[in-house]
Amino acid sequence: MRARRHTRGGFTLIEVVLAMFILLIGMTSILGLLSFGAAMSRTAALRGGAATSIDAVMADLEETLFPLVLVNGREVAGEPKDVVEREVPGRPGLVYSAVAVPNPADERVPPLEYRVDVEISWPSSGRKRSRTFSTLLLREVPFGARLRQRFVEGIEPEVVEPDDRPRS
Repeated sequence: MRARRHTRGGFTLIEVVLAMFILLIGMTSILGLLSFGAAMSRTAALRGGAATSIDAVMADLEETLFPLVLVNGREVAGEPKDVVEREVPGRPGLVYSAVAVPNPADERVPPLEYRVDVEISWPSSGRKRSRTFSTLLLREVPFGARLRQRFVEGIEPEVVEPDDRPRS
């Protein structure tokens, strides 16, 4: 009589180790992709926040950099006022400073174009960080800012003597 061979179905130790190795490689690559995606999402959020902050700074400068003055009974934009450590609207902890100088390429008197150097700063990890950029602004007070200053805030334009300001 022949002896019966008992065969059992199952996996060998080598097959189990190989399957675990393949699973480990797959999980490692998936986790790497997830962390890369999270970093890219964070970068996109920071860049989007920076863009909205710059837009807020520019809108604030366009409305407040040039004061409204009266010259010969006409409301005109006055000389630019330097901005020192003003908070960015809607962004607590983010402040900016701005200095306007006449654009050297603008030969009109008084100049209509100003180069505005803006420094934005914020606290990060216990240190003050900052970035600087420059832009050109026209010497004007937008209509909406005029209305807000006159009727909402009740600010009357400063009267400037015609001799104090060169004519265009």
